[in-house]
Amino acid sequence: MSLKATFQEKMGPMQQRVKKVIAEHGDKVISDVTIAQAYGGARGVKCIVTETSALDPFEGIRFRGFNIPQLQEKLPKAPGGEEPLPEGLFYLLLTGDLPTEANAKEVGDEWKKRGDLPQYVIDVLKAIPKGTHPMTQFVAAISALQKDSVFAQRYREGINKREYWDPTFEDVMNLTAKLPKIAAYIYRKEYFDDQHIPSDPNLDWGGNLANMTGVQDETFKELMRLYLVIHSDHEGGNVSAHTTHLIGSALSDAYYSLAGGMCGLAGPLHGLANQEVLRWIMDVKEELGGVPTKEELVKFLWDTLNAGKVIPGYGHAVLRKTDPRYMAQREFALKHCPDDEIFQVVSAIYEVAPDILREHGKAKNPWPNVDAHSGCLLVHYGVTQYDFYTVFFGVSRALGVLASLVWDRALGLPIERPKTVTTDWIEEQVK
Repeated sequence: MSLKATFQEKMGPMQQRVKKVIAEHGDKVISDVTIAQAYGGARGVKCIVTETSALDPFEGIRFRGFNIPQLQEKLPKAPGGEEPLPEGLFYLLLTGDLPTEANAKEVGDEWKKRGDLPQYVIDVLKAIPKGTHPMTQFVAAISALQKDSVFAQRYREGINKREYWDPTFEDVMNLTAKLPKIAAYIYRKEYFDDQHIPSDPNLDWGGNLANMTGVQDETFKELMRLYLVIHSDHEGGNVSAHTTHLIGSALSDAYYSLAGGMCGLAGPLHGLANQEVLRWIMDVKEELGGVPTKEELVKFLWDTLNAGKVIPGYGHAVLRKTDPRYMAQREFALKHCPDDEIFQVVSAIYEVAPDILREHGKAKNPWPNVDAHSGCLLVHYGVTQYDFYTVFFGVSRALGVLASLVWDRALGLPIERPKTVTTDWIEEQVK
Protein backbone atom coordinates (compact mmCIF):
# COMPACT_ATOMS: atom_id res chain seq x y z
CA MET A 1 0.00 0.00 0.00
CA SER A 2 1.38 3.43 -0.94
CA LEU A 3 2.23 6.10 1.64
CA LYS A 4 -0.71 8.22 0.52
CA ALA A 5 -3.13 5.31 0.76
CA THR A 6 -1.73 4.34 4.16
CA PHE A 7 -2.18 7.90 5.41
CA GLN A 8 -5.74 7.98 4.10
CA GLU A 9 -6.47 4.72 5.92
CA LYS A 10 -5.11 6.23 9.18
CA MET A 11 -7.00 9.48 8.70
CA GLY A 12 -10.58 8.34 9.29
CA PRO A 13 -10.01 6.64 12.66
CA MET A 14 -7.93 9.59 13.84
CA GLN A 15 -10.64 12.06 12.80
CA GLN A 16 -13.18 10.07 14.79
CA ARG A 17 -10.83 9.82 17.76
CA VAL A 18 -10.33 13.60 17.86
CA LYS A 19 -14.04 14.25 17.33
CA LYS A 20 -14.90 11.93 20.23
CA VAL A 21 -12.37 13.54 22.58
CA ILE A 22 -13.69 17.03 21.80
CA ALA A 23 -17.31 15.96 22.11
CA GLU A 24 -16.89 14.14 25.41
CA HIS A 25 -14.13 16.12 27.09
CA GLY A 26 -13.88 19.43 25.25
CA ASP A 27 -14.71 21.52 28.32
CA LYS A 28 -12.04 19.97 30.51
CA VAL A 29 -9.12 22.22 31.46
CA ILE A 30 -5.63 20.91 30.59
CA SER A 31 -3.58 23.97 31.47
CA ASP A 32 -3.54 26.88 33.90
CA VAL A 33 -1.88 30.05 32.66
CA THR A 34 0.01 32.39 34.94
CA ILE A 35 0.69 36.06 34.35
CA ALA A 36 4.39 35.22 34.08
CA GLN A 37 3.61 32.74 31.30
CA ALA A 38 1.49 35.31 29.47
CA TYR A 39 4.39 37.75 29.50
CA GLY A 40 7.03 35.04 29.11
CA GLY A 41 6.28 33.65 25.68
CA ALA A 42 3.57 31.19 26.78
CA ARG A 43 6.31 28.92 28.15
CA GLY A 44 4.81 25.62 29.28
CA VAL A 45 1.22 26.51 28.36
CA LYS A 46 -0.48 23.41 26.94
CA CYS A 47 -2.50 24.77 24.02
CA ILE A 48 -1.29 23.10 20.79
CA VAL A 49 -1.81 19.50 19.66
CA THR A 50 1.04 17.90 17.69
CA GLU A 51 1.05 14.18 16.94
CA THR A 52 4.47 13.66 15.38
CA SER A 53 6.71 14.02 18.43
CA ALA A 54 6.64 14.77 22.15
CA LEU A 55 9.33 16.31 24.34
CA ASP A 56 9.65 15.30 27.97
CA PRO A 57 11.93 17.48 30.13
CA PHE A 58 13.61 14.44 31.66
CA GLU A 59 13.32 11.76 28.95
CA GLY A 60 13.96 13.91 25.91
CA ILE A 61 12.42 13.74 22.46
CA ARG A 62 10.33 10.84 21.21
CA PHE A 63 9.25 10.57 17.60
CA ARG A 64 5.88 8.80 17.56
CA GLY A 65 6.90 7.18 20.83
CA PHE A 66 10.42 6.15 19.79
CA ASN A 67 13.56 7.72 21.23
CA ILE A 68 16.66 8.36 19.13
CA PRO A 69 18.54 5.13 19.98
CA GLN A 70 15.41 3.17 19.07
CA LEU A 71 15.18 5.01 15.75
CA GLN A 72 18.82 4.21 15.06
CA GLU A 73 18.05 0.58 15.68
CA LYS A 74 14.64 0.18 14.04
CA LEU A 75 14.49 2.51 11.01
CA PRO A 76 15.68 1.25 7.61
CA LYS A 77 19.23 2.13 6.59
CA ALA A 78 21.09 2.76 3.36
CA PRO A 79 22.92 -0.28 1.93
CA GLY A 80 26.03 -0.76 4.06
CA GLY A 81 25.04 2.10 6.36
CA GLU A 82 24.35 2.17 10.08
CA GLU A 83 22.36 5.39 10.50
CA PRO A 84 18.59 5.69 9.92
CA LEU A 85 17.19 6.96 6.65
CA PRO A 86 15.19 10.22 6.78
CA GLU A 87 12.77 8.66 4.29
CA GLY A 88 11.85 6.08 6.92
CA LEU A 89 11.48 8.72 9.60
CA PHE A 90 9.09 10.73 7.41
CA TYR A 91 6.96 7.62 6.93
CA LEU A 92 6.91 7.12 10.71
CA LEU A 93 6.04 10.76 11.42
CA LEU A 94 3.20 10.76 8.93
CA THR A 95 1.65 7.36 9.67
CA GLY A 96 2.75 6.48 13.21
CA ASP A 97 3.96 3.11 11.92
CA LEU A 98 7.53 1.88 11.76
CA PRO A 99 8.40 1.60 8.07
CA THR A 100 9.70 -1.44 6.27
CA GLU A 101 12.58 -1.10 3.83
CA ALA A 102 9.95 -1.11 1.05
CA ASN A 103 8.07 1.77 2.73
CA ALA A 104 11.24 3.86 2.99
CA LYS A 105 12.14 3.04 -0.61
CA GLU A 106 8.71 4.15 -1.79
CA VAL A 107 9.15 7.53 -0.09
CA GLY A 108 12.66 7.88 -1.53
CA ASP A 109 11.51 6.94 -5.02
CA GLU A 110 8.68 9.46 -4.85
CA TRP A 111 11.07 12.21 -3.79
CA LYS A 112 13.44 11.35 -6.63
CA LYS A 113 10.58 11.67 -9.15
CA ARG A 114 9.53 15.02 -7.70
CA GLY A 115 12.97 16.45 -6.92
CA ASP A 116 13.96 18.45 -10.00
CA LEU A 117 14.29 22.21 -9.48
CA PRO A 118 12.33 24.38 -11.93
CA GLN A 119 14.48 26.80 -13.88
CA TYR A 120 12.62 29.76 -12.40
CA VAL A 121 13.79 28.78 -8.91
CA ILE A 122 17.37 28.59 -10.13
CA ASP A 123 16.90 32.01 -11.74
CA VAL A 124 15.65 33.42 -8.43
CA LEU A 125 18.69 32.05 -6.60
CA LYS A 126 21.07 33.36 -9.26
CA ALA A 127 19.56 36.83 -8.91
CA ILE A 128 20.28 36.98 -5.17
CA PRO A 129 23.56 38.83 -4.49
CA LYS A 130 26.51 36.80 -3.27
CA GLY A 131 26.96 37.26 0.47
CA THR A 132 23.24 37.13 1.23
CA HIS A 133 22.70 34.83 4.21
CA PRO A 134 21.99 31.26 3.04
CA MET A 135 18.78 31.14 5.07
CA THR A 136 17.48 34.17 3.18
CA GLN A 137 18.20 32.33 -0.06
CA PHE A 138 16.59 29.14 1.27
CA VAL A 139 13.38 30.99 2.19
CA ALA A 140 13.34 32.76 -1.19
CA ALA A 141 13.59 29.46 -3.07
CA ILE A 142 10.81 27.86 -1.01
CA SER A 143 8.61 30.90 -1.55
CA ALA A 144 9.29 30.89 -5.30
CA LEU A 145 8.08 27.28 -5.53
CA GLN A 146 4.66 28.39 -4.30
CA LYS A 147 3.84 29.12 -7.93
CA ASP A 148 3.23 25.39 -8.38
CA SER A 149 1.18 24.77 -5.24
CA VAL A 150 -1.40 22.06 -5.84
CA PHE A 151 -3.38 23.19 -2.80
CA ALA A 152 -3.57 26.81 -3.98
CA GLN A 153 -4.79 25.71 -7.41
CA ARG A 154 -7.42 23.30 -6.10
CA TYR A 155 -8.62 25.78 -3.50
CA ARG A 156 -9.19 28.36 -6.25
CA GLU A 157 -11.12 25.79 -8.26
CA GLY A 158 -13.26 24.94 -5.24
CA ILE A 159 -12.58 21.90 -3.10
CA ASN A 160 -14.48 20.29 -0.25
CA LYS A 161 -12.72 21.03 3.03
CA ARG A 162 -12.69 17.32 3.82
CA GLU A 163 -10.28 16.94 0.91
CA TYR A 164 -7.82 19.66 1.96
CA TRP A 165 -5.35 17.03 3.13
CA ASP A 166 -4.92 15.58 -0.38
CA PRO A 167 -3.39 18.61 -2.18
CA THR A 168 -1.50 19.43 1.03
CA PHE A 169 0.05 15.95 0.88
CA GLU A 170 1.04 16.55 -2.75
CA ASP A 171 2.58 19.95 -1.92
CA VAL A 172 4.47 18.46 1.02
CA MET A 173 5.89 15.62 -1.06
CA ASN A 174 6.84 17.96 -3.91
CA LEU A 175 8.46 20.50 -1.61
CA THR A 176 10.33 18.01 0.58
CA ALA A 177 11.72 16.30 -2.49
CA LYS A 178 13.36 19.51 -3.67
CA LEU A 179 14.90 20.72 -0.40
CA PRO A 180 18.28 18.89 -0.71
CA LYS A 181 18.79 20.28 -4.21
CA ILE A 182 17.86 23.79 -3.08
CA ALA A 183 20.28 23.56 -0.16
CA ALA A 184 23.12 22.13 -2.24
CA TYR A 185 22.57 24.70 -4.99
CA ILE A 186 22.84 27.55 -2.46
CA TYR A 187 25.95 26.00 -0.90
CA ARG A 188 27.82 25.55 -4.18
CA LYS A 189 26.66 28.91 -5.56
CA GLU A 190 27.73 30.79 -2.46
CA TYR A 191 31.02 29.08 -1.60
CA PHE A 192 32.21 27.24 -4.73
CA ASP A 193 31.81 29.75 -7.57
CA ASP A 194 28.57 28.26 -8.86
CA GLN A 195 30.22 24.92 -9.61
CA HIS A 196 27.42 22.43 -9.00
CA ILE A 197 27.39 18.67 -8.49
CA PRO A 198 24.50 16.79 -10.11
CA SER A 199 22.13 14.64 -8.13
CA ASP A 200 23.00 10.94 -7.99
CA PRO A 201 19.87 8.86 -8.67
CA ASN A 202 21.41 5.92 -6.84
CA LEU A 203 21.66 7.80 -3.55
CA ASP A 204 19.06 8.34 -0.85
CA TRP A 205 17.67 11.75 0.14
CA GLY A 206 20.23 12.50 2.86
CA GLY A 207 23.15 10.82 1.11
CA ASN A 208 22.41 12.84 -2.00
CA LEU A 209 22.48 16.10 -0.05
CA ALA A 210 25.87 15.14 1.35
CA ASN A 211 27.15 14.22 -2.11
CA MET A 212 25.91 17.43 -3.76
CA THR A 213 27.81 19.56 -1.25
CA GLY A 214 31.01 18.06 -2.65
CA VAL A 215 32.28 16.26 0.47
CA GLN A 216 33.77 13.01 -0.78
CA ASP A 217 33.52 10.86 2.31
CA GLU A 218 31.08 8.01 2.86
CA THR A 219 30.86 8.71 6.58
CA PHE A 220 29.69 12.27 5.82
CA LYS A 221 26.69 10.69 4.10
CA GLU A 222 26.09 8.75 7.31
CA LEU A 223 26.39 11.93 9.37
CA MET A 224 23.91 13.72 7.13
CA ARG A 225 21.38 10.88 7.47
CA LEU A 226 21.71 11.01 11.25
CA TYR A 227 21.62 14.83 11.32
CA LEU A 228 18.47 15.00 9.18
CA VAL A 229 16.70 12.49 11.41
CA ILE A 230 17.52 13.94 14.82
CA HIS A 231 16.82 17.59 13.91
CA SER A 232 13.52 16.82 12.17
CA ASP A 233 10.99 17.49 14.92
CA HIS A 234 10.90 18.75 18.50
CA GLU A 235 7.16 18.78 19.24
CA GLY A 236 4.96 21.66 18.12
CA GLY A 237 5.76 24.59 20.38
CA ASN A 238 9.18 25.60 19.09
CA VAL A 239 9.27 28.62 16.80
CA SER A 240 9.73 26.85 13.45
CA ALA A 241 7.09 24.19 14.15
CA HIS A 242 4.56 26.58 15.66
CA THR A 243 5.04 29.15 12.91
CA THR A 244 4.52 26.55 10.19
CA HIS A 245 1.36 25.36 11.94
CA LEU A 246 0.11 28.90 12.57
CA ILE A 247 0.54 30.04 8.96
CA GLY A 248 -0.98 26.80 7.72
CA SER A 249 -4.01 27.34 9.97
CA ALA A 250 -4.98 30.24 7.71
CA LEU A 251 -5.05 27.67 4.85
CA SER A 252 -1.83 29.05 3.49
CA ASP A 253 -0.22 26.25 1.50
CA ALA A 254 2.86 24.25 2.45
CA TYR A 255 5.23 26.65 0.66
CA TYR A 256 4.05 29.75 2.51
CA SER A 257 3.89 27.81 5.76
CA LEU A 258 7.39 26.33 5.57
CA ALA A 259 8.89 29.63 4.38
CA GLY A 260 7.53 31.28 7.51
CA GLY A 261 8.78 28.48 9.70
CA MET A 262 12.24 28.80 8.20
CA CYS A 263 12.24 32.54 8.93
CA GLY A 264 11.71 31.59 12.56
CA LEU A 265 14.43 28.94 12.42
CA ALA A 266 16.86 31.63 11.22
CA GLY A 267 16.68 33.44 14.57
CA PRO A 268 19.72 33.25 16.90
CA LEU A 269 17.52 31.97 19.74
CA HIS A 270 16.42 29.04 17.57
CA GLY A 271 18.19 27.35 14.65
CA LEU A 272 20.86 29.97 14.10
CA ALA A 273 22.30 29.06 17.50
CA ASN A 274 24.32 26.21 15.97
CA GLN A 275 26.63 28.58 14.10
CA GLU A 276 26.92 30.89 17.10
CA VAL A 277 28.00 27.98 19.31
CA LEU A 278 30.68 26.86 16.88
CA ARG A 279 32.09 30.38 16.62
CA TRP A 280 32.43 30.39 20.40
CA ILE A 281 34.07 26.95 20.47
CA MET A 282 36.61 28.07 17.89
CA ASP A 283 37.30 31.16 20.01
CA VAL A 284 37.89 28.92 23.05
CA LYS A 285 40.31 26.78 21.06
CA GLU A 286 42.19 29.81 19.74
CA GLU A 287 42.34 31.67 23.05
CA LEU A 288 43.56 28.63 24.98
CA GLY A 289 45.98 27.52 22.28
CA GLY A 290 44.38 24.24 21.23
CA VAL A 291 42.73 21.56 23.33
CA PRO A 292 42.73 23.04 26.86
CA THR A 293 43.55 21.27 30.08
CA LYS A 294 40.73 20.82 32.56
CA GLU A 295 42.16 23.57 34.76
CA GLU A 296 42.45 26.03 31.86
CA LEU A 297 38.91 25.31 30.77
CA VAL A 298 37.43 25.62 34.26
CA LYS A 299 39.03 29.05 34.67
CA PHE A 300 37.90 30.14 31.20
CA LEU A 301 34.29 29.10 31.82
CA TRP A 302 34.17 30.78 35.22
CA ASP A 303 35.61 33.95 33.69
CA THR A 304 32.90 33.77 31.03
CA LEU A 305 30.11 33.47 33.60
CA ASN A 306 31.56 36.09 35.93
CA ALA A 307 31.66 38.52 33.02
CA GLY A 308 27.87 38.17 32.73
CA LYS A 309 28.04 35.98 29.61
CA VAL A 310 26.56 32.54 28.97
CA ILE A 311 28.13 29.26 27.93
CA PRO A 312 26.70 28.84 24.42
CA GLY A 313 25.02 25.53 23.70
CA TYR A 314 24.13 24.84 27.32
CA GLY A 315 20.58 25.02 28.61
CA HIS A 316 17.25 24.38 26.89
CA ALA A 317 13.79 25.88 27.15
CA VAL A 318 12.22 22.52 28.03
CA LEU A 319 14.88 19.85 28.58
CA ARG A 320 16.31 19.22 32.02
CA LYS A 321 18.87 16.65 30.94
CA THR A 322 21.55 16.29 28.29
CA ASP A 323 19.84 16.61 24.91
CA PRO A 324 19.58 13.11 23.37
CA ARG A 325 20.42 14.70 20.02
CA TYR A 326 23.71 15.88 21.54
CA MET A 327 24.45 12.35 22.72
CA ALA A 328 23.70 10.85 19.31
CA GLN A 329 26.22 13.20 17.72
CA ARG A 330 28.75 12.60 20.48
CA GLU A 331 28.55 8.86 19.92
CA PHE A 332 29.01 9.42 16.18
CA ALA A 333 32.12 11.52 16.87
CA LEU A 334 33.57 8.97 19.30
CA LYS A 335 33.21 6.35 16.57
CA HIS A 336 34.32 8.29 13.50
CA CYS A 337 36.56 11.18 14.62
CA PRO A 338 37.66 10.78 18.26
CA ASP A 339 41.00 12.51 17.61
CA ASP A 340 39.52 15.62 16.01
CA GLU A 341 40.73 18.62 18.02
CA ILE A 342 37.48 20.55 17.82
CA PHE A 343 35.56 17.52 19.03
CA GLN A 344 38.05 17.18 21.87
CA VAL A 345 37.34 20.79 22.89
CA VAL A 346 33.58 20.10 22.73
CA SER A 347 34.09 16.96 24.78
CA ALA A 348 36.23 18.77 27.36
CA ILE A 349 33.54 21.44 27.78
CA TYR A 350 30.95 18.69 28.27
CA GLU A 351 33.03 17.17 31.06
CA VAL A 352 33.30 20.38 33.12
CA ALA A 353 30.53 22.81 32.14
CA PRO A 354 27.55 21.09 33.86
CA ASP A 355 29.27 21.10 37.26
CA ILE A 356 30.29 24.74 36.86
CA LEU A 357 26.78 25.76 35.85
CA ARG A 358 25.27 23.88 38.79
CA GLU A 359 27.67 25.62 41.16
CA HIS A 360 26.95 28.95 39.50
CA GLY A 361 23.30 28.30 40.25
CA LYS A 362 21.56 30.50 37.67
CA ALA A 363 20.99 27.98 34.86
CA LYS A 364 17.81 25.90 35.09
CA ASN A 365 19.41 23.28 32.88
CA PRO A 366 23.21 22.85 33.08
CA TRP A 367 23.30 20.27 30.28
CA PRO A 368 24.23 20.70 26.60
CA ASN A 369 21.64 20.98 23.85
CA VAL A 370 21.88 19.84 20.24
CA ASP A 371 23.62 23.04 19.10
CA ALA A 372 26.59 22.36 21.38
CA HIS A 373 27.75 19.55 19.12
CA SER A 374 26.52 19.72 15.53
CA GLY A 375 29.00 22.32 14.26
CA CYS A 376 32.15 20.43 15.21
CA LEU A 377 31.10 17.41 13.15
CA LEU A 378 30.40 19.53 10.08
CA VAL A 379 33.79 21.23 10.38
CA HIS A 380 35.49 17.84 10.67
CA TYR A 381 34.24 17.00 7.18
CA GLY A 382 35.31 20.34 5.75
CA VAL A 383 31.99 22.19 5.90
CA THR A 384 33.47 25.27 7.53
CA GLN A 385 30.90 27.82 6.31
CA TYR A 386 29.08 28.49 9.59
CA ASP A 387 26.33 30.57 8.02
CA PHE A 388 25.14 27.52 6.09
CA TYR A 389 24.55 25.28 9.09
CA THR A 390 20.99 26.45 9.68
CA VAL A 391 20.08 25.46 6.12
CA PHE A 392 20.97 21.86 6.97
CA PHE A 393 18.79 22.27 10.05
CA GLY A 394 15.99 23.63 7.88
CA VAL A 395 16.06 20.71 5.45
CA SER A 396 15.70 18.40 8.44
CA ARG A 397 13.05 20.38 10.32
CA ALA A 398 10.85 20.37 7.22
CA LEU A 399 10.25 16.63 7.71
CA GLY A 400 8.46 17.11 11.01
CA VAL A 401 6.60 20.35 10.43
CA LEU A 402 5.34 19.33 6.99
CA ALA A 403 4.17 15.93 8.22
CA SER A 404 2.27 17.81 10.93
CA LEU A 405 0.81 20.18 8.35
CA VAL A 406 -0.77 17.27 6.47
CA TRP A 407 -2.37 16.13 9.73
CA ASP A 408 -3.58 19.67 10.44
CA ARG A 409 -5.57 19.60 7.22
CA ALA A 410 -6.69 15.99 7.67
CA LEU A 411 -8.10 16.80 11.11
CA GLY A 412 -9.68 20.03 9.92
CA LEU A 413 -7.93 22.12 12.56
CA PRO A 414 -9.20 25.72 12.51
CA ILE A 415 -7.37 28.98 12.14
CA GLU A 416 -5.33 29.68 15.26
CA ARG A 417 -6.47 32.79 17.05
CA PRO A 418 -5.61 32.97 20.78
CA LYS A 419 -7.11 35.74 22.90
CA THR A 420 -4.74 38.47 24.03
CA VAL A 421 -5.12 40.81 26.97
CA THR A 422 -3.61 44.14 27.97
CA THR A 423 -1.51 45.01 31.00
CA ASP A 424 -4.45 47.17 32.17
CA TRP A 425 -6.67 44.07 32.08
CA ILE A 426 -4.10 42.01 34.01
CA GLU A 427 -3.74 44.68 36.68
CA GLU A 428 -7.51 44.76 37.09
CA GLN A 429 -7.59 40.97 37.47
CA VAL A 430 -4.88 41.13 40.11
CA LYS A 431 -6.94 43.67 42.07
